[in-house]
Amino acid sequence: MDPLLSVVVPFHDVEGYLDECLRSLSAQRLTDLEIIMIDDGSLDGSRLIAKEHAARDPRFTLVGCENQGPGPARNLGIRLAAGRYLAFADADDVLPPDAYARLVGSLARSGSDLACGAVERLSPEGPMPSPLHHKLFRRRREGTHITKYPDLVKDRTVWNKVYRRSFWDAHHLEFPSGLYEDVPVAMAAHVCATAVDVLPDVVYHWRLRESGETSITQRRTDLDNLRERLASLRGVQAFLADRAPELRPAFDQMAASWDLGIVAAAVEQAEPGDRERLLDLVGPFADDLDETAVAALPAIRRLELHLLRHRLVPELAQVRRVRQEGDPGEAKVVRRGMRTVRWYAGYPFFGDRSRKIPAELYDVTGELELRARVDEVSRAGERLLLAGDAFIKPFGAARTGLRFWLVEARTKTVTPVEATREGPARFVAEIDPATLAGAGPWALHVEVTGPRGLTMEGGVRASRAAAREDSKDGVLQVKSMKSTGACRIARRKPRSGS
Repeated sequence: MDPLLSVVVPFHDVEGYLDECLRSLSAQRLTDLEIIMIDDGSLDGSRLIAKEHAARDPRFTLVGCENQGPGPARNLGIRLAAGRYLAFADADDVLPPDAYARLVGSLARSGSDLACGAVERLSPEGPMPSPLHHKLFRRRREGTHITKYPDLVKDRTVWNKVYRRSFWDAHHLEFPSGLYEDVPVAMAAHVCATAVDVLPDVVYHWRLRESGETSITQRRTDLDNLRERLASLRGVQAFLADRAPELRPAFDQMAASWDLGIVAAAVEQAEPGDRERLLDLVGPFADDLDETAVAALPAIRRLELHLLRHRLVPELAQVRRVRQEGDPGEAKVVRRGMRTVRWYAGYPFFGDRSRKIPAELYDVTGELELRARVDEVSRAGERLLLAGDAFIKPFGAARTGLRFWLVEARTKTVTPVEATREGPARFVAEIDPATLAGAGPWALHVEVTGPRGLTMEGGVRASRAAAREDSKDGVLQVKSMKSTGACRIARRKPRSGS
C-alpha cells in the first residue's frame, strides 16, 4: 500500500548532521510516510549513517548516485516517491515532531495544493526566528494565494512545505541544476497553485552549521555562489514576467532588500579583482529592478543600492556600518520645505555635493511611524505603573518630548497622565484611579515630539496584561490588545462576597 507522504532527503558529506535529521523524520507524529534518502556522491561517513537507518526502519530507502548537486538528487527522489503528498528535507536540518501532521492535516481539510509553515534557525546559541520567514507566518491563512498575499514572494524555500503530488505532476515541476535550485521551484509552485495554506506553526529548523563544511547559504559571499544566486533570481523574474507580472515589483523589492544586501556585504569583503567582477555581475541586475519596487524601499536601503550601482564601495561600507552598528536614532533629522514639509535622515554623505548623491534617497517622510507600547505593568499602592517605549521610527532615540493622556471610551473625556523617562525612548506612566472620570475603559495615548518640531501622536499598544487576581475592588487592570490599537485600561469588577 502506498504511503501517505514521501519525504525526499538528498545528502552529500554531512555525517555530522545527518543522523539528527533522520531521527527527526523517524519521530514524526504522522507515521504513514516514506523517507527516500539520496546519497549524492558522499565521500565521508554519511552513507553508512543512512544505511543504518534503512536497516532499522523499513520506511527509509537509500539510493546512491554520482555527485550532481541537490537539484538532480531531489528529482531522482521524486521519481521514486509513491506518496499522495510530497515533501523535502535538507540533510543538515531538523523537523519538529508534529511538522508533517500539521501540514498534511491542513491540506486534507482545505483541499489546497500546498501548505507551508514557519521556520526557525538553529544557531549555536539556540533556535531563533528565520529572518527570511518570520514575518510571513504570523497567522493562519487557508486557501490563499500568492496574488492575494504577495508577501509569499519571500517564501522561497521548498523544505517548509508539503505539496500535493497530483499538483506537482500536473505542472511538471522540476529542480534545475546548480545552487539556489529551490527558489525557482518554490516561486513556480506558489504561482501555479490554485490555493495555498499558510500555517503559523514552526514546521522546520534550518541549521546554521557550527562545524565542518559550511552550507550553501553560509558560503553566500563567494563569487561563484553569488553568480548562481543572481542567475536564479533572474530566472524567477523571467517566470513572473510571463506568468504573474503583477508580482514582479514585490519580488524585486525583496531581492533588492535581501539579496542585494548579501551582495553588498560580499563587495566589502572581496579582494579588488573579485570585487570588480562582482560589481560587473550585480550592475545589470540592479539596473533592471522594477523602479516602483526600489522607490518603496527604506531610505537607507535605497542609498545602499545607489552606492552599489555607482561602485562607490568605501561609501557603501560606511553606510552599511551605520545601519548595522549604529542607532538609527542618532541620524540627524533634517526638515525641508515650507508649504509641503519633507523629512530627511542625515545618513552619511547627506548634502555632500562632491559625490552627487540625490537628496531624495535620504527622504524618510513616508517611513515616519510612531512606535509606542507597554511591556511592563506594576503597582505602587493603588496606582498603576505602565512601563514601555515610545519613539518615532526611523529616528529612535532622537526625540525631545513625551506627553501622555487617557481617553475614556464612552465620553471621550481626556485625563492627563504623568510620566517619567528611564532612557532615550523608555518611559514609566503613573495612573491614579482617583483622577479618572467615567466608567471606562480608558485608552492610553502619547505624543512624541522629536527634533525640529517633528511630532506624532497615537495609541499605545499593550504587549501583555498583568491584572492580579487578588486585586481589591476598583483597582485598575491592563487589558491585552491586538497588534495595533491603544492600551485599554479597565476597572476590575467587584467580586461577590468582597
